[in-house]
Amino acid sequence: MARDAAPRELQVGDRTVRLTHPDKVLYPSTGTTKAEVADYYTRISRHLLRHASDRPVTRKRWVDGVGTADDPAEPFFEKNLPRSAPRWVRRVEMAHRSRVTTYPVVGEPADLVWLAQLAALELHVPQWRVDAAGDPLPPDRLVIDLDPGPGTGLPECVEVARHARRLLRDVGLSAVPVTSGSKGLHLYAALDGGHDASYVKEFARRLAEGLVDQLPDLAVSTQQRSLREGRVLVDWSQNDAHKTTVAPYSLRGRTEPTVAVPRTWAELDDPGLRQLRFDEILERMEGRRDPLARVARSPRPTERDRLTTYRSKRDAGRTPEPVPDRVGAPNDGAPRFVIQEHHARRTHDDLRLERDGVLVSWALPRGVPSAGDEKHLAVHTEDHPVEYLDFEGTIPAGEYGAGTMTVWDTGTYEVHRWTDDRVTVTLHGRSGGGLGSPRRIALVRTGGDDWLARAVAPDRAAAAPPAPMLATLGPTAGDAAATGRFDDAWAFEMKWDGFRVIASVDDSTVTLRSRSGNDLTPAVPEVVDALADAGLSDCVLDGELVARDTGGAPSFGLLQRRLGRDAGPQDVPVELLVFDLLRSGGDDLRSRPWSERRAALDGLTLQPPVSVPAVHDGDLASAVEASRAARLEGVMAKRRSSPYRSGRRSPAWVKLKHETVADVVVVGWRPGRGSRSGGLGSVLVAVPDPSGGLLYAGRVGTGWTAEERDDLRRRLERIARRTPPVDTPRDVASDAHWVTPRLVAEVAHAGTTSAGRLRHPVWRRLRTDLSPPDLPT
Repeated sequence: MARDAAPRELQVGDRTVRLTHPDKVLYPSTGTTKAEVADYYTRISRHLLRHASDRPVTRKRWVDGVGTADDPAEPFFEKNLPRSAPRWVRRVEMAHRSRVTTYPVVGEPADLVWLAQLAALELHVPQWRVDAAGDPLPPDRLVIDLDPGPGTGLPECVEVARHARRLLRDVGLSAVPVTSGSKGLHLYAALDGGHDASYVKEFARRLAEGLVDQLPDLAVSTQQRSLREGRVLVDWSQNDAHKTTVAPYSLRGRTEPTVAVPRTWAELDDPGLRQLRFDEILERMEGRRDPLARVARSPRPTERDRLTTYRSKRDAGRTPEPVPDRVGAPNDGAPRFVIQEHHARRTHDDLRLERDGVLVSWALPRGVPSAGDEKHLAVHTEDHPVEYLDFEGTIPAGEYGAGTMTVWDTGTYEVHRWTDDRVTVTLHGRSGGGLGSPRRIALVRTGGDDWLARAVAPDRAAAAPPAPMLATLGPTAGDAAATGRFDDAWAFEMKWDGFRVIASVDDSTVTLRSRSGNDLTPAVPEVVDALADAGLSDCVLDGELVARDTGGAPSFGLLQRRLGRDAGPQDVPVELLVFDLLRSGGDDLRSRPWSERRAALDGLTLQPPVSVPAVHDGDLASAVEASRAARLEGVMAKRRSSPYRSGRRSPAWVKLKHETVADVVVVGWRPGRGSRSGGLGSVLVAVPDPSGGLLYAGRVGTGWTAEERDDLRRRLERIARRTPPVDTPRDVASDAHWVTPRLVAEVAHAGTTSAGRLRHPVWRRLRTDLSPPDLPT
């Protein structure tokens, strides 16, 4: 083994890591050197850290390499942090029965390169994280290790994994497979942090026993060697608070440099499925999303303190940056932003947007894009405290982000869209600030923490209204009235079966846009004329476009016909029912309570077909009866004190419908039989799950007219695909036709089964005003 190469000084971010014996061969069968291991951990760091950060790391080290198949080397486990560890490495102390151990906690690429320098090839972490003080939090993920016994291998592990997936799905958990890099598979599922490790461990044990009951000839849940021949061990014990599992994307100390790598369920169907090497992983992850990212992004207790990573990178005694003890209080006013020039090793801009008590941050190496610029790279960085809004100063050399920070511009911003993968905002800077005028910025995730930023053209930005505030779905209206929950702190409005619209009015200039941003202005000239004649100046209204049937009740079908055909006003008349005022005379009213906004709205002079329906004068029970009498959908309950939160789904607004309804995603259809032979028999639907995927929710086969059924069939054929977009029971999938999950439908139902299937669903309508990302999880 070569040991005489000169040490190398590696620059990793803002850190310098000394790599000794870089040409030492750690994997003799492939000739893989320590330098190559360090390079792998640098290049894979954004994915590995997603799953290993904020967790104490136990290392498995092969100082002289892993050896050969005929002469394997013995590793040693290391828990305590060595005295030679760099000062920047975060450390936590954990008390065991007879000792206190100081563990490293990784948080940046330089940490991983330093571990490569130690020939720590395997990184093992628990299923829980630590908070800012280093105290353990409840588990945020469940791990099941499928270990093939003699006479079995990956195919048998896959079969057990699919059964485990179904069991987990029945209790609302979405599993992601990981080929372990050794012999078998790991299954990961995100947890909400509501239970301690003993509870999770017991749950995992019962899951394992359930698998053994289903697969007595293939699965075993005990370590007894005599039972493992020809079976897969379902190891549930790694959920113990004292146990660890090799981190996803960690190398393994096998003969070849294999990796524990997350996979898709579709990949498990490959008859050539095998463990993958590190070089294959680097090629695989170029431009590809991490299949396990949704587990890491799932809600967990660490998100209650979103400054943990920020604090772990800073020493309050050495940097002038603010290092508060806790996340700031949410701001009920217009959210704020700051753009800072950061003169670090490479000068760049930092864009920070206030949200949920922190500043969500992106580094912009090429600065803030202006209209006409090409797309700029944006790197999503750790959340910063709101105190950073006005921070200016010099961060000392040797500290994270060393360099001078100055404020380029600051002010407030409007949200047009905010999802996990896309953020669109309009920035309103200060007088004399660097922006000069309002600028609309779109940020789009391209993979991992890498995003692209671009500026939207000024004319498009000016026309874009703020995103509407969204309501949560409550119990049925009758049940809600019986609970007494909605007291005098709530106001009650009728719920209209219409199309949500944000109307921007400035003198005679009127723009109406749907919730999804589509321009509806040309389709409703009578509404545009009424708003143009109302004498409004710099106003933004929130309301509902409604078409009524001959009996005076709202009809969504008639409205779809009107908007779909772009018909004239004499065909299907429409009206705009306004229920909120976001801006008036240039003043942003969104931070004011609903009661003040409503009073200002009632003071406007509006003429038909634009009107302001009255707030119900009475309690919820009488509002429910009035809604039923008018043949409406239900009642909207709104807290009188609530501000208007653009683009946010808020519990301060609650939808109370007369029947249980659900918005679902259409994922396929099945052909009809008998009199429906040759046509559409039923549609297959799914609902979003908390991890960002879709869960099969059943079949809908009633509620259409013959004309609606034929129209829906034509729509589905235009978005056909060959493979199922969601895991579906075998009997359902046998004759299914799959579609790209783009269409949203509303169905009425009688509740859900324990497996998440809708009971007796009936088709209500196609929701052309919604797309799948709009649905709550």
